[in-house]
Amino acid sequence: MTPGHGSTVDGVLRRSARRTPARVAVEYGERSWTYEELDDAVSRAARLLLDQGLDRGDRVGAYGHNSDAYLIAFLACARAGLVHVPVNQNLTGDDLAYILGQSGSTLVLADPVLAGRLPEGVRTLPLRDSDDSLLTRLAVTDPYDGPEARSEDLVQLLYTSGTTALPKGAMMTHRALVHEYLSAITACDLSAGDRPVHSLPLYHSAQMHVFLLPYLAVGATNIILDAPDGDRLFDLIEQGRADSLFAPPTVWIGLANRPDFATRDLGGLRKAYYGASIMPVPVLERLRERLPKLAFYNCFGQSEIGPLATVLAPDEHKGRMDSCGRTVLFVDARVVDEDGKDVPDGTPGEIVYRSPQLCEGYWDKPEETEAAFRDGWFHSGDLAVRDAHGYFTIVDRVKDVINSGGVLVASRQVEDALYTHEGVAEVAVIGLPDERWIEAVTAVVVPRGEVTEAELLDHAREKLAHFKAPKRVLFVDELPRNASGKILKRQLRDRFS
Repeated sequence: MTPGHGSTVDGVLRRSARRTPARVAVEYGERSWTYEELDDAVSRAARLLLDQGLDRGDRVGAYGHNSDAYLIAFLACARAGLVHVPVNQNLTGDDLAYILGQSGSTLVLADPVLAGRLPEGVRTLPLRDSDDSLLTRLAVTDPYDGPEARSEDLVQLLYTSGTTALPKGAMMTHRALVHEYLSAITACDLSAGDRPVHSLPLYHSAQMHVFLLPYLAVGATNIILDAPDGDRLFDLIEQGRADSLFAPPTVWIGLANRPDFATRDLGGLRKAYYGASIMPVPVLERLRERLPKLAFYNCFGQSEIGPLATVLAPDEHKGRMDSCGRTVLFVDARVVDEDGKDVPDGTPGEIVYRSPQLCEGYWDKPEETEAAFRDGWFHSGDLAVRDAHGYFTIVDRVKDVINSGGVLVASRQVEDALYTHEGVAEVAVIGLPDERWIEAVTAVVVPRGEVTEAELLDHAREKLAHFKAPKRVLFVDELPRNASGKILKRQLRDRFS
């Protein structure tokens, strides 16, 4: 075995524990952990996992809600040389069985309230809230003192959201994630003095790998919440306990739509990060008007790159509110046509990446891996435009572009136009089969107050070229989305086709 060089996920925590052992690392509910205590808990949990008969390289499923135990379990897998498989806690039935089976997970760490959903015969170990859980057994378990993982070892299978097909497990190494952490720290201006709150699901790569682990790397004190509860978030901000928050656009929209958004004292919030899906420009403008001193960062990427690829910094928003920024420290990107050739600046094409942050491919899917990694570049499936200054703007997912009468229409532009109407709380634009238009531009709207289809159609026609304006507006109570806040347009197309 080659000597360890310390470029491991758990090594990030170990260095912080040696540098600032007494500083509080994590708060969850009534519990708090100093960096020294957290590092010791990770070593004991690593020993406990290996005592279950696991071997290095075995896959371990993680099926739980946000908690300190969930974080400890992930870092323990990293330290023990195991491969962590985070699973969306909302999955059930065949979807849940597929990921556990496809990954070959030999043990599942599960919250007791979720364990009953697991397929019959799956070995489980309670994460918390049980007398024999991982958390309660740490005190009677010796710390792990075996060989360190190597930087090139797999540490996690990050399953894609599966909005268009079955999920694929992106094979992430220690080296890839550590590179991504450094990219996140530099591009997002993360520092030990920040007071971040983490409320999005930790199974999702954005909350875990763009914020929680990088913040542990710099030595900040981190608050973990079960969910992005507006009351709790606003209380923490008013109390001065939280000044940094990441949330997808759907959560920011929900916070901005709260009746008390205009009256609560939110001036203590210094850094606001958004990502995971496209932020409607009108919503961003409304947030900036309410909180003019708040620094907004647009974070863009995907699971396969760890997931951060580009960032639009606060001082870069003026004149390019719809941009996702420039590439981060360890990412190189191009915009190409169907033949893989560069397109001129200002021309839409697929954004492709080359980076040490990239996954090694998809677990047990050689054909999908070969299709995604072509000519030495990873093909993202995102349609983007690059300008002469290196800023990227995501136009759409390649598969979400609407072919209306032979003309390609980007759903994002239509959505931004509709968000400027006060009667629109949320909107998703999709293409539905149509004999005349091939695909009819269709807006699926969650209304705010009383609004009619005719009003919204007229509003869109005032803002857009006639071929881009919706042909229909459908009203729904809510839009389907995954736990990271990404709207599932495939479900809308299936429902209304």
